Amino acid sequence: MAPVLESEREPLIGEAPPSAAGPIDDGQLAGLPTPPAIPLPRLIQTLRFSQRQIEFVFRARRELGEVFHFRGVVDGGPVVTCHPDHVKSLFAAKPELAPSLTGESPLRPIVGPNSVLTAVGPRHMRQRKLLLPAFHGEAIERYVTMIEEATEREIDRWPIGRPFALAPRMQAITLDVIMAGIFGIEGELDAGSPETRFRTAIKRLVAASTLPLAKLAELANLGRDEPVGLTRHGVAMLDRATYRVIERRRSEAGLAERRDIMSMLLQARTEEGEALSDREVRDELLTLVLAGHETTANSLAWGWERLLRHPNAHQRLVETVREGPREAIEAEVEAVITESMRSRPVIPLIGRRVMVPWRLGEYGVEADTPVAISILLVHHRRDLYPDPFAFRPERWYDHNPGTYEWIPFGGGIRRCLGAALAMAEQRVVLEAMARRLDLEADRPEPERARHRNVTMIPARGARAVIRRRT
Repeated sequence: MAPVLESEREPLIGEAPPSAAGPIDDGQLAGLPTPPAIPLPRLIQTLRFSQRQIEFVFRARRELGEVFHFRGVVDGGPVVTCHPDHVKSLFAAKPELAPSLTGESPLRPIVGPNSVLTAVGPRHMRQRKLLLPAFHGEAIERYVTMIEEATEREIDRWPIGRPFALAPRMQAITLDVIMAGIFGIEGELDAGSPETRFRTAIKRLVAASTLPLAKLAELANLGRDEPVGLTRHGVAMLDRATYRVIERRRSEAGLAERRDIMSMLLQARTEEGEALSDREVRDELLTLVLAGHETTANSLAWGWERLLRHPNAHQRLVETVREGPREAIEAEVEAVITESMRSRPVIPLIGRRVMVPWRLGEYGVEADTPVAISILLVHHRRDLYPDPFAFRPERWYDHNPGTYEWIPFGGGIRRCLGAALAMAEQRVVLEAMARRLDLEADRPEPERARHRNVTMIPARGARAVIRRRT
């Protein structure tokens, strides 16, 4: 079975002094030892990491320290670190010195090489600048009404007195929101429309990714630009729906007046004055839909999984939302979200490939070495978070998240573009559920984690029971 994070399962890390980190020259590298390596065959390490990442990284930290090397599917490593000073050195580095490892991600064969997620260097910056206005300021304010309406519609459909998984229900809300933001479609879709077929294809692909064969398919596609095997068939189904949507939108009148992201992409021009190809638009759309709704949905599911197993935190949230002043409600909701994303980061690992020798504390690594940041380990450091395995939203009442200490959205120029939208969705949904629902967990024991592609999700979907709905 997949592991679970609980305080009694792991010893706590001790206080850590500041740690030197950053680019060095070959002479400095020669004076530093290499990080200790996990003494297991590469295949065993790959399987354990992909199936039980939690146990794998916490055991390695316990036995080898906060910097260690394991052999996986990424060429040359990776070396894993969890010190905030090391995180800062990687996030603040010039992109040519430490480009993102997302270009080597298992998502690359699915979303393609042209998206803001998988592109590196100048292409990434071009795509990021293009999309940034759609995820900040006035755009987020427009989305809030959509989120509120989608949440109320969805809550009204949930069963009373019967256990059900929250994760798929959260996905329904976030998919509605992302469809509205990307395609400009709000409310019910026409049954035969290309957008309906696209939405159905997304839901089928996400559902299939939880099947036992999905992990084997994922491993088969690592390091590839194009999907193979079962993944190829799933992506082909998705492509048919995606290209129909693009074809229809290109032919519609009034494109210049539309404010949705897809219309913006179709009108965008490169510095050379060229329009984006259908493949480029396709890659961007799939990235925004898959990454934009699935991660937020599972963050919400994890948040409720944690709340329902910590009665004091749950009761405090419900009482505050139902009886407190607006300022107190916003503070409590924010604290719960921040703590749930600290405790259960949906993306547990991110990385860079350092292109020059790099110092990580007492160790040095050569140029062209992949360096991964374990968000799980960073978020469970005792020197940063007293009693780190406890779920304690109150720890955030007088403490703001640190830039290099709380990193569920990554950081630097690769920080998640949709972070503001994800936080807005979580605020609205969490408050609405606390206000309208009396919820209980269907079992007292915590849900274990399942690793799916690059994400960590509740193994049973965060199952709950509604006792009363107002």
